[in-house]
Amino acid sequence: MGTKFFLRSPVLVTLLTAGVIAAAQPAHSGNIETIDHIVAVVNENVITRHELDEVLSATVKQLQKQGVQPPPPAILEKQILDRIIVNRVQLQLAKETGLTVGDTELDQTLRRIAQENKMSLTEFTSALEQDGVAFSKFRDEIRDEIILVRLKEREVSNRVSVSEGEVDNFLETQEISSGNNDEYHIAHILVTIPQGATPSQSEARRLRAEAALALLTSGTEFAQVAAEYSDSPDAMTGGLLEWRPAAQLTKKFAELLTPMKPGEITPIVSSPGGFHILKLVDRRTPQGAVTVIDQTHVRHILVKVSELTSEADARRRIADLKERLDHGGSFEELAKLHSEDSASSSGGDLGWVSPGDTVPEFEHAMNALAPKQVSEPVQSPFGWHLIQVLARRSQDVSQERQRQTARKSIRTRKADEAFQEWLQQLRDRAYVEYRLEGQDQHAAE
Repeated sequence: MGTKFFLRSPVLVTLLTAGVIAAAQPAHSGNIETIDHIVAVVNENVITRHELDEVLSATVKQLQKQGVQPPPPAILEKQILDRIIVNRVQLQLAKETGLTVGDTELDQTLRRIAQENKMSLTEFTSALEQDGVAFSKFRDEIRDEIILVRLKEREVSNRVSVSEGEVDNFLETQEISSGNNDEYHIAHILVTIPQGATPSQSEARRLRAEAALALLTSGTEFAQVAAEYSDSPDAMTGGLLEWRPAAQLTKKFAELLTPMKPGEITPIVSSPGGFHILKLVDRRTPQGAVTVIDQTHVRHILVKVSELTSEADARRRIADLKERLDHGGSFEELAKLHSEDSASSSGGDLGWVSPGDTVPEFEHAMNALAPKQVSEPVQSPFGWHLIQVLARRSQDVSQERQRQTARKSIRTRKADEAFQEWLQQLRDRAYVEYRLEGQDQHAAE
């Protein structure tokens, strides 16, 4: 029996969803021999039969380990190919705009994964090899997934804003202070509606969602239906989502889930992005919320990576600024002159930040600093930073925390919606030619 790895990071959850971490052997091993050929053209790149078969093999093994009957081969093959295409166009954009992950940072991530599995990196490498997973391939997949997360942050999440008025309205409508404080573990099926779909196309998607619901009503396992019908990236892992508080759900979802018992399924819920079916896996009521937390007064200098500034250029610029600080330069003045952040006008001052307010890379570096100390260059989804801690304190933040929770929930929801729209637009702009047998070879955009 293969090793079950503990993968805490959302990046690695995405990898599991894609079915590539578990890829042990090409699907055309054994008695089946397949001559490698092109199955799709994506802009100026190609996807080969061998690449597709590797992910197909991994996905089938993953579903079998979960006790889930895989979808019919033709359906599964098309679903997997479409997901590879979507990933490929994102990675192409990242490469074109200079978004990369350095070896040092990648090695740190791999060591952290090993530690989460209570192993040294050497032990973790051996465990992967014993499961038939080449460490070099695993390493490349981790690099790609980090790039995909950073691309989403750069192109979508960083552009999402939340106003104080939105927070006020959210708190009023959700009634967080006295309402539902439960957290929900849910699984979902999403049948998307293509951008610019005609009425007949939208109706066809609705009928697909109804077919999925009919199977669920007849007793078919949710994970099996999700694998065949859901367009969500987590379809191959049963559509499972992470635990999330009621406040982080849409109002419609929260209203449906509140009276439900674990195991129950919602009717079809429509949204601008498509049709949803939810299953309540479990619910829990968190213990009393912490109101006193440690906060850090911090400032930073940020050099962003963009279409005009490559990763290497940003790294050189931030290293030059660090050298100037080391030789007595003023952090405040350098931030005003060179930082590409909204806080630059105030010398890079971010004020008092709480745990979870910043991205993990920034927070880890910040927490390791003594007051007045300046960090070495730190890479995050936003670009390259120099960080200085000014002071630390313990603070009662009950009301502030409530607003932060609301703001985070709004931002997450808006970012998810914006990402799906951005991803669809990116896919629509790409030239894609299918060369799978049985597929329309002229289905190119």
